[in-house]
Amino acid sequence: MLDRPLPSLESWVNYLSQAAIPVLKRTARELERLRENEENVTGRQLAGAILHDPLMTLRVLAHIEAHRRKSQTADITTIDHAVMMIGITPFFAKFENLPLVEDQLKTLPQALLGLLRVIARARQASLFARDWAVLRHDLDVEEVTVAALLHDTAEILLWCFAPALMLAIRARQAETPGLRSAAAQEAVLGIRIGDLQLALARAWRLPELLQALMDDGHAEHPRVRNVIQAVNLARHAANGWNDPAIPDDLCEIGKLLGISEASLLERLRRIADIPPAADMASPEAGDGQSP
Repeated sequence: MLDRPLPSLESWVNYLSQAAIPVLKRTARELERLRENEENVTGRQLAGAILHDPLMTLRVLAHIEAHRRKSQTADITTIDHAVMMIGITPFFAKFENLPLVEDQLKTLPQALLGLLRVIARARQASLFARDWAVLRHDLDVEEVTVAALLHDTAEILLWCFAPALMLAIRARQAETPGLRSAAAQEAVLGIRIGDLQLALARAWRLPELLQALMDDGHAEHPRVRNVIQAVNLARHAANGWNDPAIPDDLCEIGKLLGISEASLLERLRRIADIPPAADMASPEAGDGQSP
């Protein structure tokens, strides 16, 4: 594990793209449970277990691209399709004895907690993105779901492989309220995590469509806004539903979906633990900018 920053974005990409990506212990146990009943396991069951874990999702998509056949002309952008391409039995043969996040960070409980919080946030973002993609009649809801789940995988990997540096970033932000995340990242890592995310996606040769959906620079496209707004809301809600950025989030999401704030909150309550409106931040509570 790294305890000091690497000299460039390229060196970060080289290091992390070649690292053995660990998965959650829960994921490994669920895959083992399914393996025991392999003859009766469906692709949908297997995909469901994979999509619970952004690290496992990343592993599968990176594997597909690394073993892509010359005859394969279409990109694999969903886990259902990836499992179908690999096959149930070959999948279990290829993905066994996986390294575990909990083993890697067993001596660093605060770093493990930080990583688990980002994973929980990623799961929540994927649920938001899926619900809104359905409402928008998106052509492929699963693509949007996967893009939201993977949007912050660089941050997750940094908690895995550079936990001391991630703890240093968190300490800086705690010491300096209002310090922008990007500024803290550059001060400690020498790079912005968002830049690392896109560079890693290219290094793993993830499908161009998924790369575009994860790129905040393409926010003029409704599908990308779907992902961005889901990620932003999940990030701010992780601080509590009274986070001052949330009213602006709700306003932008309402515009994207073409629904009222009341209708949006009703939908959100189906998939998130939201307090009564009186306990949430009012539009005057802040400028909507995340620290």
